[in-house]
Parts: sequence; C-alpha cells; structure tokens
Amino acid sequence: MNVRRHHISAAALAAVTALGLGTLTACSSDSAAAGSTDTFDVVASFYPMAFLAEQIGGEHVSVTSLTEPGQEPHDLEISAKQTAQLEESDAALFLKGLQPTVDEAIGQSGVKTKIDAAGLTSLESHADEHAEEHADEHAEEHAEEHAAEEEHGHDHEHEEGQDPHVWLDPVKYAEVAEGVGKAFQKADPDHAADYKKNTEALVGKLNTLDKTFETGLANRGTDVFITTHAAFGHLAERYGLTEESISGLDPESEPSGARVKELQQTAKADGVTTVFYETLVSDRTAKTLAADTGLRTDVLDPVEGITDDSRGDDYFQVMEANLKALQTALGAT
Repeated sequence: MNVRRHHISAAALAAVTALGLGTLTACSSDSAAAGSTDTFDVVASFYPMAFLAEQIGGEHVSVTSLTEPGQEPHDLEISAKQTAQLEESDAALFLKGLQPTVDEAIGQSGVKTKIDAAGLTSLESHADEHAEEHADEHAEEHAEEHAAEEEHGHDHEHEEGQDPHVWLDPVKYAEVAEGVGKAFQKADPDHAADYKKNTEALVGKLNTLDKTFETGLANRGTDVFITTHAAFGHLAERYGLTEESISGLDPESEPSGARVKELQQTAKADGVTTVFYETLVSDRTAKTLAADTGLRTDVLDPVEGITDDSRGDDYFQVMEANLKALQTALGAT
C-alpha cells in the first residue's frame, strides 16, 4: 500500500524571544575566524542557517559555518577547533534535530545566545513508514524492537519522524527568518532598523518564491515523485505533492528489496517519470532503481550546501532549479 502525505497540524514551537539574544553575521563559506571584536560573531550549523544570518545580518555580522561546502550535514562531527569557535562566538544559530553532534556541542557550550530555528516554526512528521521500517533480513528483529519500544512508552515516530527540513518550504523558512530577524533586533538594538529592513526583504522574496512554486506546479500530470531520502516532506505538503523516498529520513540508509519493489509498483501506478537524487549523497541507489523501472534520473537538491555542482549560487537559484526539475518530472504545464 502506498503511503500518502496528509496535512498534520502542529502547534508552533516556542519562539526565540525567551532567549537572551546575542548578535550574528554575514555569511562566508570560508572558515572566517569566530571571535571578531568588530562584528557580532555567529556560528551557523550549516548552509540554510548561515544564509539566513547573511541575508538578515548584512554588514553587521560575521558568520562561520560548522559544515563545509560539499560536506553532508547529517554526517558532521564537531572538531576541537569548532568547539573553540563556539566558545568564542556571540551566538549559535542551528536547527535542532538535523545534526545531533551540533545539538550536543551547542547545548554544552558557553555561547551566550543559542537560537534554535526549529523553535521558530512547526515541525511535522513526514517519516515514510515503508522506507523507514522495511528490512529484508531483519524484519522480525525490527518488529520485536518496535514492540519493545511501544511497551516501554517510546514513540518512535515522535522521536525520529519529525522532519527538520523546514527550509525547503518557503513559507516555513520565512517564519524562521522572521524569528531570526527579531533575535537580531533584540541582540543588537543599534542596528535594529537594518535587521528589520533586511528581514522584510528576505521574507518578501520567500513569499514570492512560494507563489512561484504554487503557480508553477498548479497544472501537473501526477502528484508523486521519488527521492533518495525524505528531505522534501514539508515542500510536498505545502504544494499538495506526494514524496516517496527510497531511504527515509536517513540519507545513508540502504533500502530493502521490499521497498524497492514497492517503489517500482508505485512508479507504474502513479505515472512517475523520474527518480531524484542529490549531489551530496551517492546516486547509486537512485540510478539502479531508475534503470530497473525505465525511469529518468535528475537532481532535486535539498540545499544543504552550495558547491560547484549546485544548480545555482545561492538558496533562491537552487530552489528555482528544483522547481524546474519538478515541473518536468510531474508533467506540469
């Protein structure tokens, strides 16, 4: 049975106004040293957070990203140097739930201002039951473990199923931007007017991007698309699409034979034309599935980092390329 996404209303998490907020910076993809005395120094966990700091902070902030361009964010391990950078910074901007080692390092650090982007919008559960739970050789073992979790009161989907990829939904990303903008204004009131102006400009661009996606996907031949891992649940829900992932929320996990067979059946039943992969993760599984089912492959970029292989130089350009790829795959006219 195919999994379909349904809207799951979730209460917005606590806003960042309860935090004591410090200052942040203009994004640089290099390893600019934290601890500058001339600007507010922000350590950002990965590209979407650094991009927000750059756009909102402008010339008043200086950003160091913990995740280097081309590095898979989920795999990040914090180095001693990065831990030192955290201690010397004025603020840390991160998205709790995406990078466990970052969550731990920031939680244990003495950085004055800790801004969790996940607390500025609502996270919802888009975990694909089939992609997450199928296992060829260990199905019985998995069932026993799952039963044990239920017996002890563990809610597996609540702990692991919340989708942190909120930046791929322009509306949710705008909500995060508004929260970060308020944080900047409170942290550095001398530049509050600039932060407010920059935030309004960024939110305006994100609202325009939302309308562009809505219009561009309005007339389509199918709602279903297949991706390597479940990064696009928020985007799919926003525009009424159905994401079928090969590997679930973990981009490195291997799909079971049963999951591959199910995706082959889904592709035929729903008129799927394309299997999407991403530049920071191996495309082997996607290309194998596509070859077995006679489908095309293409890139759908989760915008977790900008590299020479990215179809654009920043968030907006890559998202516009994603829209074009989806339009082609879904038969949008």
